Amino acid sequence: MPISLRLPEDVDARLSALSALTGRTKTFYALEAILEHIDDLEDAHLSAEILARVRAGSEGRVPLNDLLADYGLAD
Repeated sequence: MPISLRLPEDVDARLSALSALTGRTKTFYALEAILEHIDDLEDAHLSAEILARVRAGSEGRVPLNDLLADYGLAD
């Protein structure tokens, strides 16, 4: 699915320079950047949702010592 991005001028200039230097398209580098960071963005969003549920009392917590003990890693 095609998308359209409006980049700040300085970012577009850097992307254009990189593209000209390497012979790859700007689309190639935009896709590489998205693929590199989408997991982190999804994790951050999920973490915020979980934290909100913990604070609301609807999500349980497990103390670290209990978790370590379950895996035989406790002191």
